[in-house]
Amino acid sequence: MTDESRELGVEIGDLYDDLQALEYPISQDELFDEHGDREIEFGAESMTLEELVGPMNEDEYRSYDEVNQAIMNMVGDDAIGRKNYSDRTPPAVGEDRQDEGAPDQEGQREQESF
Repeated sequence: MTDESRELGVEIGDLYDDLQALEYPISQDELFDEHGDREIEFGAESMTLEELVGPMNEDEYRSYDEVNQAIMNMVGDDAIGRKNYSDRTPPAVGEDRQDEGAPDQEGQREQESF
């Protein structure tokens, strides 16, 4: 595993080098024919490339960056692990940090705005 094959909690492994080596532009059909069954891991889950980005129904990808962005767009919050977690600092005196997620998500406490 290289540092480049892991980004924001998403591990694409050897697929990183293979996607980098493709000739672009490439149609979605060609991409899936060549690499659609390759596994991408995120959080405690994994999906194939085709399962993950297939629902986007793109005609073609013009670069590796477009394929990578499609992957990142489709993994969602599952890849980031614990939401709002920071091991950097404890809450300041009087600070009320959310347990999980963002405001307006189920189970969130209302925090007064100043």
